[in-house]
Amino acid sequence: MARTLSDPEVSGRVARSERQVIVFLAFLSIILAFGVDAMLPAFDRISGQFDLRSGSGEVSLVITWYLLGMAAGQMFWGLLSDRYGRRAILIAGLALYGAGALGSGFAQSMNGLLAMRFVWGLGAASPSAARLAITRDLYSGDQMARVISFVMAVFLLGPAIAPAVGEGILLVGDWRLVCFAAAPLAAVAVWWTIRFGETLPRSDRRPIDLRATGRGVYAVCRTRVTIGYMLASMFTFGAFFVYLGSSAPIIDEIYGLDQYFALIFGASALFLAVAVWTSERFTRQHGADRTSMTALGAMLATSAVFTVLALGAEGVPSFWVWFASTALLGAFTTVFTPSASAIAMEPMQRIAGVASGLYGVITIGGGSILANFIDRRIDDTVTPMAVGNIAYTVVAVGLVLWARGGSRATVDPDARASRGGNSA
Repeated sequence: MARTLSDPEVSGRVARSERQVIVFLAFLSIILAFGVDAMLPAFDRISGQFDLRSGSGEVSLVITWYLLGMAAGQMFWGLLSDRYGRRAILIAGLALYGAGALGSGFAQSMNGLLAMRFVWGLGAASPSAARLAITRDLYSGDQMARVISFVMAVFLLGPAIAPAVGEGILLVGDWRLVCFAAAPLAAVAVWWTIRFGETLPRSDRRPIDLRATGRGVYAVCRTRVTIGYMLASMFTFGAFFVYLGSSAPIIDEIYGLDQYFALIFGASALFLAVAVWTSERFTRQHGADRTSMTALGAMLATSAVFTVLALGAEGVPSFWVWFASTALLGAFTTVFTPSASAIAMEPMQRIAGVASGLYGVITIGGGSILANFIDRRIDDTVTPMAVGNIAYTVVAVGLVLWARGGSRATVDPDARASRGGNSA
């Protein structure tokens, strides 16, 4: 059973309402989204600064390396959070986030920028892993799904809002100023983390033990419902990251609407806002299972229509077809992701840090690799994006159908190690 928010062993006598928890975790999501989405309007200036070839897709590596850094740091921060608590690793990770952002702003070469983007992503991995672990510390079941839905929605709303912020910064400075702007956000997050307090009691902390960690990872991979939903999320993230990495060149080079880039992204916020509102109500009434399956079905139908229209237009459907398709897919991803995350984490109460870290490695790391595979094939048509969406969604549907047959009982890897059982 989840501990109450007023449990002194958990919170240091800091009482937190559900609203306060959501707002704090949502701010951590803003931190993550800013590192990705505020950089998108700066692609042209970065390409010019480092003489990147037009249409080569090289500039999208600015996003890819950030996401790879996030993926690489998930297990590291997850292990430390299970040993030292959530607050300590958040503060350390946010400090690294700020250092990576400043380093990116001072980069003098494309390789240097990518290296610092990786460091920036390593720091971002800390709040990324901590969000799920903190939520699992405090909630369970459909309540956890509702909280995650709001928190994840803020991260997924980033593509609609953060580019406008980046565009505004570019009005008064160059792309380096966008990087520098992330450091004050990290400082605010550190202050808020200190105020928020700890959620993992000392009695539930686990020593850093590679064998125990291995058992935890093994338990996650052997828990059918957990690994199934994690892999399904990896494929939906892959489709969503294609949108993040390629939307700027598509809007600029295929549709010639680069001057409206921030406005287009802002307009998609309307779809995502409706998705957030709908997801919370639907989950409250019907539960996370039905919500996730409904969202996947809608994603599959939208992807199919998008693919047919793209192929029928020789890879260049009207801008409005592309916009409506990608906005709807983003909205349905916003509905699916929190429910899938909650279902995956439900059996992981005893190893929430390891499980949330592995979740990030699989979904963000795997998703970024899947996205890069499609990004590099987008040149003068959107066909690769459309086909990639339907292919990844079909795989996600298959994985969820398989995962639904697994047990959701709380997993104890130490107990399993002593008796040799499994929870598949």
